[in-house]
Amino acid sequence: MPLNLLFSIDDHFVPQFKTTLFSIVANTAATDLAVYVIQKNRLVADDDIHQFCQQFNIAYYPVIIGEDPTFKDAPVSKRYPEAIYYRLLAHKYLPQDLTKILYLDADILCINDLLPLYNLDLGTDLYAAASHASLTNMPDVVNKIRLGTYEADGYFNSGVLLMNLPLIRQTVSEKAIFDRLAMPLNPLLLPDQDVLNALYGHQILTIPDEVYNYDVRKPAIYEAISHGTWDLDWLVQNNVFLHFCGKEKPWLPSAKNKFSLLYKHYQHLAGQS
Repeated sequence: MPLNLLFSIDDHFVPQFKTTLFSIVANTAATDLAVYVIQKNRLVADDDIHQFCQQFNIAYYPVIIGEDPTFKDAPVSKRYPEAIYYRLLAHKYLPQDLTKILYLDADILCINDLLPLYNLDLGTDLYAAASHASLTNMPDVVNKIRLGTYEADGYFNSGVLLMNLPLIRQTVSEKAIFDRLAMPLNPLLLPDQDVLNALYGHQILTIPDEVYNYDVRKPAIYEAISHGTWDLDWLVQNNVFLHFCGKEKPWLPSAKNKFSLLYKHYQHLAGQS
């Protein structure tokens, strides 16, 4: 059975997607990879992506949304385009015979094997995801009050989502998602992520963010809360996903984050620099 990966990008994020994908190939024991890329219209770089994937024997499946009226009333902005909502309804567009898939943002770098995460038994949970609650300035209690997610274990980041597709198909409601997006009260700060947490946070299996969704803006906080354990040496041995959250992206010439050099190294190896 292949290891199924899911991305949602437009043409502006193709180089970053390829860098993320290369880092997975370089550090993952799985040899049978399939990547599904949800896109509004067929990417201009579609042929280039096909060739890139062929180099590494990756099966590439473009998933074209087209002019789907489903998203016509979804709140969008320059920072939050329509594509951010595709992951919430990915099950609607993916092949029905898929049972598990790992969604990743395209600003993530894989530095160790992701198979232990992919092989997690999700049981009756819809997703597995990590919370950055201990790192943020907005405590869990505020998010729970804001979104009414009192039964959830935390506020989950949607950048890494392991999906239990059969159960998602039975449970996740398109109407509930867009009704929540349209609610005038409790405004959504991070629309897709807030909706995921508000509706389904109580059905998400918690995975450790220091391993699977490390926020590269916060190394000092990680070291502090671990009493110095989660330092650079620990990350090299144990971390799987470095997540370049926020506006300062490592592919920009102005990038100053301590992890940017590592990203640029993988970017160079992937032929994207």
